[in-house]
This record gives sequence, C-alpha cells and structure tokens, in this order.
Amino acid sequence: AQVALLDRNSEAGRESKAALDEQFEAQRTVFIQCDVTDPEQLKGAFKKVIEHFGRLDIVVNNAGVNNEKDWESTIQINLTSVIRGTYLGLEYMRKGNGGDGGVIINISSLAGLMPAAFQPVYCATKHGVIGFTRSIAVTANMENYGVRLNTICPGFVNTPILQSIDK
Repeated sequence: AQVALLDRNSEAGRESKAALDEQFEAQRTVFIQCDVTDPEQLKGAFKKVIEHFGRLDIVVNNAGVNNEKDWESTIQINLTSVIRGTYLGLEYMRKGNGGDGGVIINISSLAGLMPAAFQPVYCATKHGVIGFTRSIAVTANMENYGVRLNTICPGFVNTPILQSIDK
C-alpha cells in the first residue's frame, strides 16, 4: 500500500509519516501539509498525491474537531471538508471520468447516530456526514461510478477531541 497523509499540523504529519516509514518503506508514504477547509489547498493536495503515486484508490476523510465555541470552523472541518474531499475523490476515481474506481471512507462518530449532550454542532456535523455519504453512495451506485462509499462511526474514545468538550 501507498499512503498520503494530509494534516494542517506539519509536526503531527511528519511524526505520522515517520511512524509509517518505520514499518514500511519510506517511498510508500508522503506527507502533504494541507488545511482541508481551504478548497485550493485540498485540490492541490489531491493533485500532488496523483503526481506522486500515479493513481488514487482509497480516500479516507478523517479530519475532525470538537469546538462548540468556534462552531463555524467545526462545520467547515467536520462536514464541508468531508463533502469536498468526497467530490475530489470521485473526480479522480470514478470510471466515467477516466478512473479505475475505488473506495471513499468518511469518518463520522457515534454522535452522528444519537444526540450528544453539550455538543450540538459536533453532533450535527457527524449526522451530516452520515446523510451525505448515504446519499452520494446511492448516486454512485446508480451512475456506476465504480466507487464504493462508506461511513465509519467510531465510539467515544479518550482522546484530546473528547477532552475538549466544554460542559
């Protein structure tokens, strides 16, 4: 497998790449600093991945924050960037557009399946990811894009994002 990592935090991205490089060959990974809320940066990152690896088979839209105070940014990162990343993935992978097909995985949360106290915006974005992915998956199937779309809803795990919840 070949893996491209996108992160706005260059230090975290380089650390993740280094961890993968220890297990696999360094040329199998690439890190691209990217703010997924910036349409041009995200589009440019997809182009760099294609230039580096020659193709795109799997996209995992995994960026996420939990910041109810800066709720507009939460929507941009958790929902809008997932939608944009999905459309870019479809642009490169769908069979009717010269691609070979592939898989897009959008990460939601259990908060996308149920109410989440103190987290209305986070919860709304994760519900949105599920609804968007289900709907675009139907379209992809009907139009024979050759791209499978799935959503994963991880449970609540004790990570910095969980610790950031303001009560």
